Amino acid sequence: MQKKLHIKKGDTVMVIAGNYEGQKGRVLDIIRKTDRAIVEGVNMIKKHTKPNTEHPQGGIVEKEAPIHISNLMLVDPKTGKPTRIGRKLDENGKLVRYSKKSGEEIK
Repeated sequence: MQKKLHIKKGDTVMVIAGNYEGQKGRVLDIIRKTDRAIVEGVNMIKKHTKPNTEHPQGGIVEKEAPIHISNLMLVDPKTGKPTRIGRKLDENGKLVRYSKKSGEEIK
């Protein structure tokens, strides 16, 4: 069984702890095994690469490194501020996420 996480791929999140505190970005990928997420423009690292078909010259490539999901908080779609997440049943009996701050459903 998979873990229930408060963020999903494509969500807009804010970093609440660490070197990138206060930065917002979109979640590009979730790594469930280690409870980490890759966030666009956050936790950038320089990776030295050999020449290959993708980078014929090789050299230094800057890319995002994973960040632990406990350091991320979902951004409320209504207010644009970080919020906690709740889950409730909608009228169709399906479990949906909602913002605890504004009460709005999160798609």
